[in-house]
Amino acid sequence: MDELPQPSDPSAPPSVLVTELGRLVGPETAAGWCADLLAGADPHGYVEMLGYLGSNCRRAAFDPSWYDYWPRTWGARGLLYVWADSAARVVVNGLHDEHWRPAEMCLKVAAKREIGEAGPGALPLTEHKLPRVRAAALRCLGKVGDTEHVVAVDAALDDNQPAVRRAAARALTELVSRLDLDRDLSDLS
Repeated sequence: MDELPQPSDPSAPPSVLVTELGRLVGPETAAGWCADLLAGADPHGYVEMLGYLGSNCRRAAFDPSWYDYWPRTWGARGLLYVWADSAARVVVNGLHDEHWRPAEMCLKVAAKREIGEAGPGALPLTEHKLPRVRAAALRCLGKVGDTEHVVAVDAALDDNQPAVRRAAARALTELVSRLDLDRDLSDLS
């Protein structure tokens, strides 16, 4: 990795920082680096770019009080702002991460980038113990799910968390529209 200048505003939000990184090295290179981190690459090999993933990422990546899943999470988050199609496989694999934070971020990326292959990996996350992960999985299925995912989205309409029920209703509306399903949604309003 070539030496990079410091971000122009190190305290800027990740969306600004990662976009700046993409302008400096090209979006495909930046996305490749993010995908590498998501896949579990040693952050020591990415020191120069870590400051572009968030204001505290460069320091935190090597602070033992921060868990090892954070660089994977930051890598996934970076893919919200820079993209290369070659990262899709890594995002799909990230849905199976042992920790919920990288998996949740991969759900967000899969939904934003409309990665169709993410549907099967998103499906079990609709039953995750954390409501925020369940809601992200449902949003993902709304964007990329197929007919076999409708049953799980239907089931989430009865979730005990209002945010999850709302995500399920939106996802079902998207699925019905996108897949041209014959389904009356008047009871969702």
